[in-house]
Amino acid sequence: MNSNLIARILVALITIPAILWICYQGGLWLIAMLLFFCLVGAYEFFSNEGYSVKSPVLWLGGLTIALLMFVLSGFTQEPDTFLTAPVLRLAESLFGLALLVFFFLTSAMLFAIGRKSPEELFMRHSRLIWGIIYLGLTWPTVYIIGSGQTNLQGGDALLFLFALLWVGDTSAMGFGGWLGKRKLAPSVSPNKTWAGFVGGIIGAIIVGFVMHSWKFQHIGLVHILAISFGCSVTGQLGDLVESMWKRSLKIKDSSNLIPGHGGVLDRFDSLLFAAPFMFAYLTVVIG
Repeated sequence: MNSNLIARILVALITIPAILWICYQGGLWLIAMLLFFCLVGAYEFFSNEGYSVKSPVLWLGGLTIALLMFVLSGFTQEPDTFLTAPVLRLAESLFGLALLVFFFLTSAMLFAIGRKSPEELFMRHSRLIWGIIYLGLTWPTVYIIGSGQTNLQGGDALLFLFALLWVGDTSAMGFGGWLGKRKLAPSVSPNKTWAGFVGGIIGAIIVGFVMHSWKFQHIGLVHILAISFGCSVTGQLGDLVESMWKRSLKIKDSSNLIPGHGGVLDRFDSLLFAAPFMFAYLTVVIG
């Protein structure tokens, strides 16, 4: 057993129980954990894009992401406000949109007076906006799911979401190593195969059956399996999205913060795409 695998196992044994404990505590514990992950991920993004801690763009972007986290998550409201006061949710959404517009305008003006070529300035500004949307609009959905603002108990819902991704990832590696021949996205992630992709879905479906019989008998099995399938697909493709970003910068990991796992963006790339899908399904389809 190599040292990298040992490090991965040790980190998982420590962090997984801690993360799940916080998920069931909810409230300040949950928002603090998610905001920490969100801002560390933002720092990884900005630093890899070439922005130092002295850059006003880094601080403006970090502040925008933090504000989006608080505004769009509904953290400042009572637990049932999300369902009983849609006007407030609309106001929050409009304020979040205003934050994005403000960041776009302000950062665009900063880039417009830059000293590099127009082509590079435009490219860098476009990548910056991509990062703000990537982090600022996805992390809030994790809190919404975990705070009980949907029709699932918050801790159970996050346990379900994390189990889908963690078990699915392990299943994908197993199937990929066993049957993997045809590459899924060779230019973005050469090690991922179609067999691994299908294996990840199978692992998630198994989690769906377990969670339905254990926690979610009040939700139809078809819905639970649809969520399992959708989170697996969006999560695995979300992993490829982050890999695409890293490949464009010619880096292997977003950072070396987590031994054996890379950075926060590497560890939670699947979550940032699966959580919005689960949130949309729970609120739009199940209602």
